[in-house]
Amino acid sequence: MNEKTIKEALLKGERVTLECKKAKSEVPKELWNTYSAFANTIGGLILLGIEEHRKETDPAKRFEIIGVDNHQKILTDFWNTINSDKVNENILVEKDVEVIDLDGKKIICIHVPMADFRMKPIYLNGNVYKGTYRRNHEGDYHCTERQVRAMIRDSFEDGNDGILIEHYNMDDIDLDTLHRYRTLFRVWNNDHVWNEVDDKTFLRNLGGYIVNREEGKEGLSMAGLMMFGKGLPIRERFDNFRMDYLNFCNLIGEERYSDRLTYDGRWENNLYQFFSIVLPKMTFDLPRPFRMEGLQRVDDTPQHKAVREAFTNSIIHADLMMDAGILRIEKHDDRLCFRNPGLLRLPIELIYEGGNSKARNPRIQNMLRMVGFGENIGSGFPKIIAAWKETGWGEPELKNKIEVDEVELVLPVSAVTTNVVKDVVKELTDRQRVILGLIKENPSLSASEMSQKTGMVIRTIQRDLASLHEKGILTREGGRKEGKWVILNISK
Repeated sequence: MNEKTIKEALLKGERVTLECKKAKSEVPKELWNTYSAFANTIGGLILLGIEEHRKETDPAKRFEIIGVDNHQKILTDFWNTINSDKVNENILVEKDVEVIDLDGKKIICIHVPMADFRMKPIYLNGNVYKGTYRRNHEGDYHCTERQVRAMIRDSFEDGNDGILIEHYNMDDIDLDTLHRYRTLFRVWNNDHVWNEVDDKTFLRNLGGYIVNREEGKEGLSMAGLMMFGKGLPIRERFDNFRMDYLNFCNLIGEERYSDRLTYDGRWENNLYQFFSIVLPKMTFDLPRPFRMEGLQRVDDTPQHKAVREAFTNSIIHADLMMDAGILRIEKHDDRLCFRNPGLLRLPIELIYEGGNSKARNPRIQNMLRMVGFGENIGSGFPKIIAAWKETGWGEPELKNKIEVDEVELVLPVSAVTTNVVKDVVKELTDRQRVILGLIKENPSLSASEMSQKTGMVIRTIQRDLASLHEKGILTREGGRKEGKWVILNISK
């Protein structure tokens, strides 16, 4: 810090990362609340020797530089206190505290970094539930018990998705989901020895099933249940957590949304099904420039990879145990939004730099990585930035929304992408529109049943279904008898 940077900070005013205190002759008692709050949030700067006149609206007059008397005594008292049992952890080093001459007066600058997630919560007076603070635009505030528990959970470097969920076993696994995953696993890992083992052993190898020999217990881990479980057992055990997809594109009149996936009994609400169903909806109308590698056309683009990475990140960093937590994926005409419960475990600047990966759910991260989704060395976010830079659509924005304990990633998109859907829809025949209308009413209809309802020849129905699938408008989930049709992002 120097005179220029301090005055620039004062002109911006006291905010979530700046706190000014008069501190004429002693360390203010309230300083320790701010120390805890900054450490537990995103860090900040404490300036001693500056008085704030809160009723003054002019930023140039709001802060009065009064300086501190006997700065050496204040420094000694500060270091003695921070190294006592006043706080549970001293996260500062000598260079974090400076004495600066400002307008001929001494100012003490204390830079409090964001605490390492393994050290949180930083609390006062030996009481974690009464002495833990966080920061918002209103100042320092006592954390709720729920917020403290979340920080304690986050302090475990190995994550929480490996905990044994007692009384939940293979009967609670949706085998259709698991077998779909195993099919994709076999594609990505054709010669892997796990392909030959039974489902329980396979899940155990993935970290989805646990055997605790010492306690004589075994059962599903959180990762196993949340990724591959049946909907009812998941809701019974994790009724605090929800998954929601909303499409707000091409709305007409009073429509609230054009497509939604939420808990409606038509799918097993586990993470793998949610990911598998929603991902094609998010990427459907992204441009696919014609490109060849040798004799083979390649439709995948950096932007498609970036969306997959963003979606994967929202899952592996979600706090699955947070009260009223929602994994919410949204599609708008001008942006894609990925929201997950739980704040960032790392400073946001480190995430932008890359090279760090501290997933809350490392087993789920590995499950997705084994079938081609996600990075595990912290390079995912820089790749998202690079992919979006190519498009000219705008800068991705990563938001650490402290007030609602949520992280949101926003990827701007051009109106050109939504026009892709409209152009495809214009090419549909009246017969194809009738078929889509039937499917919208009943996604489980067979080609034979469609033929009976419309009077069309079944071969004509089958050709139209194949054409709709080729256009990327229609896809099939599940087998011929128990599966269903899914319409992907079609405007009316």
